[in-house]
Amino acid sequence: MTSIFEPVLADLSERHRDEILAAFAAVENSPEPVPEAVATALHDATLRRSVEEMLNLIGRTLVRAGPGRWTSGYRDDIAARLASGRHALPVTDRAVLTLVLIHSVAIPRTEGTLAEGTLAGDTWADGSPTPVEELQRRTQLPRGELRQSLGRLRAAGLVRVVPARPGNAAHGPAYLPGPQFHRLTEAARRRLQEELILAAGPDTPLAAAIRRRRTHEKEHP
Repeated sequence: MTSIFEPVLADLSERHRDEILAAFAAVENSPEPVPEAVATALHDATLRRSVEEMLNLIGRTLVRAGPGRWTSGYRDDIAARLASGRHALPVTDRAVLTLVLIHSVAIPRTEGTLAEGTLAGDTWADGSPTPVEELQRRTQLPRGELRQSLGRLRAAGLVRVVPARPGNAAHGPAYLPGPQFHRLTEAARRRLQEELILAAGPDTPLAAAIRRRRTHEKEHP
């Protein structure tokens, strides 16, 4: 594996090579963001740049997931290519995932009902748990198909099961966005925000502004 990365590692000491490789493995394989205290190379700006260069060689990039916490994700150009091809989620799973994002993050964020500290910055990996009963009310999918879709999304790390909020009378599991949402780049988080606006409020002035800007960008790349 290291032969791919020799252009990055060739001139480094053995110690720094080991630290960079350890940080690379950590951000690629850990389901949660990696604290700098755990991976020394993430704390040092020069070594962190080498981790970034290694990731770029395989179509990935380093993503800051909060103060002193890092993970990796697809570069924006690679993500766009994957999303347009056979790797895209099935329509049913995309619809169910959109429901989870809208009811767990978008609506609570708009209403200001998220608990203090629940949502940091523009992350989409936390929010207010949405009970499965609520998801069922908001979709025409049969219950079995909804649960199968949630199972696939959970296996992919796109949703996670958590206890319902205290005082919530709903029974059964509740859902939040999964750990894969830590891996979104800044541009990807912005696109997700816009797509949810277009889906939830297509006739709003903000949606119209998004469509105008996108049209302008296509006509004047």
